[in-house]
Amino acid sequence: MKTDTVFTKPISKQFEFDAEVAAVFDDMLLRSVPFYKESQTLTRRFAMNALNDGGIVYDLGCSTASLLLEIERSVGKNTGTRLIGIDNSSAMIEHARKKIEVYGSQIELHEGDILKFTYERAQVIISNYTLQFIRPMLRDTLVRTIGDTLNEGGVFIFSEKVVSEDPKLNKELIDCYYDFKKVQGYSEYEIVQKREALENVLIPYTMNENIQMAKNNGFKTCEVLFRWANFATFIAIK
Repeated sequence: MKTDTVFTKPISKQFEFDAEVAAVFDDMLLRSVPFYKESQTLTRRFAMNALNDGGIVYDLGCSTASLLLEIERSVGKNTGTRLIGIDNSSAMIEHARKKIEVYGSQIELHEGDILKFTYERAQVIISNYTLQFIRPMLRDTLVRTIGDTLNEGGVFIFSEKVVSEDPKLNKELIDCYYDFKKVQGYSEYEIVQKREALENVLIPYTMNENIQMAKNNGFKTCEVLFRWANFATFIAIK
């Protein structure tokens, strides 16, 4: 696993999931997202709960397919469950394909736009830190499509950065997160560089806004599975 040094130099553009980011993305996730492995373990568990009779699992913004590989290890191969990853970054898909080849995986990968993709009926849809990169006007449309795609009783599991409705608390949450990143070995300079690169690219909602978005678009239930400061994992049930 290559070490993330993307923001050790001055930024020249807004953040994007290009070849440079894809090459270090697994390390970036582990060091940038608090309790990432734990939230992924929860995601896998609740995905498995919904797959009693098999079905299709979509990972929207699958990056290097790490989560789908974990689910495949749990569910096994040749069980009738189809695991499908979609990402609009050719660099991410390239890295995912290399992993799939190494592990002899049956995961299906598609390079494409999750807003325009033609979905088949599914039992589980996962989206990890992906909705926050979609403009708010289109976010509801995507969640409605996800709700329409899922079978009755199907689940949508998604993780997002969240903001607080209280400005003072929101600043304290951000400070807490930056302290976490420093413990992971990121310098103050790297933290500032990434924050500037993400400005107007990553647009987070509050926790309640995320829950209401799901309920407004076809889900009867939406609750928080996990939260650490300004990071949260949600489960919505069709």
